[in-house]
Amino acid sequence: MRRLVLAAAFAISCVAPVFAQQVKVEEFTLDNGMKFLLVPRHEEPNIIAAGWVAKVGSANERPGITGISHFFEHMMFKGTDTIGTKDPVKDAEFRATQTRLRGEILKLTFGEQYTRWKAGEIDDPWDPVNDSPRLKELRAELNQSMQDQKAVTKQNEFDQVYTNLGASGMNAFTSYDMTFYFINVPANKFELWAWMESDRLLGSTFREFYAERDVVHEERRMRTESTPTGIYQEQFDSIFWQSHPYHWPIIGWTSDLNSYTMEQAQDYFNIYYRPNNLIGVIVGDFDPAAVKPMIESYFGRLERGSVEPPAVSTLEMPQLAESRMNAECDCQPQVEVRYHTVPFNHKDSFALEMMANVLNGRTGRLYKAMVEGKKIASNAGASQSTAEFAAPAKYAGAFSYSAEVKGDATPQQLEEGWYEELAKLQKELVPDNELQKVKNQVAANSYRRLQSNFFLMVQLGIFELMGDWEYINQSSGKLQAVTAEDIQRVANTYFAKTNRAVATYTRKAGSGGEDTEFLALQEKIGPQMANQIKAQVKQMQSIKDVAILQKILQDAGANKDRVPAEMKAGFDYMIKQLEAHLASLQGDAPAAQ
Repeated sequence: MRRLVLAAAFAISCVAPVFAQQVKVEEFTLDNGMKFLLVPRHEEPNIIAAGWVAKVGSANERPGITGISHFFEHMMFKGTDTIGTKDPVKDAEFRATQTRLRGEILKLTFGEQYTRWKAGEIDDPWDPVNDSPRLKELRAELNQSMQDQKAVTKQNEFDQVYTNLGASGMNAFTSYDMTFYFINVPANKFELWAWMESDRLLGSTFREFYAERDVVHEERRMRTESTPTGIYQEQFDSIFWQSHPYHWPIIGWTSDLNSYTMEQAQDYFNIYYRPNNLIGVIVGDFDPAAVKPMIESYFGRLERGSVEPPAVSTLEMPQLAESRMNAECDCQPQVEVRYHTVPFNHKDSFALEMMANVLNGRTGRLYKAMVEGKKIASNAGASQSTAEFAAPAKYAGAFSYSAEVKGDATPQQLEEGWYEELAKLQKELVPDNELQKVKNQVAANSYRRLQSNFFLMVQLGIFELMGDWEYINQSSGKLQAVTAEDIQRVANTYFAKTNRAVATYTRKAGSGGEDTEFLALQEKIGPQMANQIKAQVKQMQSIKDVAILQKILQDAGANKDRVPAEMKAGFDYMIKQLEAHLASLQGDAPAAQ
């Protein structure tokens, strides 16, 4: 659970390109195919930011196993036969028993329960309320086995080993295209990292496989089903992506979370978690000559996969007609207009990114026109090709405009306001002084992101997975080379009515009023990032264990100086909400809303 609250702060702003300073990377590939990027930097003494990326995300899934990539993110923190158990033999016996019982449950569910559901006898084949007598017996046996397994399980030992030896910020995130695991370790504990990470790749046991499924269900409820717009955003994504695997949610469909088996998980692991599909990234205070032997010794024992990961082959079908979704929710009225564009590093992506920057920020066109000018929006922003956690999209792209109403304004006014600003970009060239100002801001912000070892490590991992880490050195020049004519061209190429999908959110009758503190956060960092942070906060507010919350806040405090300046408001909001929640549990204050 702790991984998730920090993921938003760590990953939301790590994907912008850098400017001016060139990053020198030493590439190092093992015989088994695992590639490492080494960047020795001594500005932050005695600390190494280390991580590895699995080149797998929800785009690599299929119907029936959606969400399994994200599920692996959970599984990889459960330990091995070395870490996380008091008795490996008994632990293996429990896993075998649970696999057998779950197999019988699935057979009955897909058989008699689905038959009863299709006949209209029951409303949900997965709801235990509708269980047959035999299903109830099997479910009780499975629950008892999971309960008994706790006696030989050392909860959170993987995290504790790291923390007790001075490491911090252990985390992970899953996106459409990747699963990224990372941590900060003391420079003299690099061998610990090499052993720990290679051990969980070599001997991951999928401990608590079926119990953790319930945790993911709860995460889905908190992140999607319990947020004001979560289920609608999920539906909008499925409307927007007609054929591409981005069509399904990263966390997976509910029925699929129930369905995949240990055998399917093992097959998936053997394809995507083999060294030939992994990238290691090391940035910080180390000597490459000293760490290379450790990398070879530990990660070199991993065996290359016998099956090469299949290509993501399904392309998005051309959109031929406008799509619309009208939703009522307990939320501030808002609108999103989204267009199919291009994937990461496409030749037009730089002009589209610069177009978004012309529109964004307090000096950008959207703020001036809708927030300050017409006073119809509390916030408004645009983005090119981002997915969950702001990781870019590798295989297909989208440009999105979103805004929330202010006062008595309507979502329709916000939509029309967008078309007015778009028309200006289509008909008129961006003045030279305006474009240069935006380029200067992009360069300055990008350079700041380069200063942290941790954020540099994350950027390198993302860009290498997307195609080439050299993007970090090359993209700044391509952005600076974007002309006003380029922006006008892409504005006329990708923004046709037939290429857009529109989501309109209106307030459901009887729902609450505005959350002024959250609205202020949205104005500072934009609605997309603010909503992701709020979803993370809501998830953490479900935790009732005071000790766990105290540890979360302690870790967050230790990492607050690593948060980029432009995201500090979001991090502060998150901490304030969690502090209020902790205080409510301790009886000191009411819970934050």
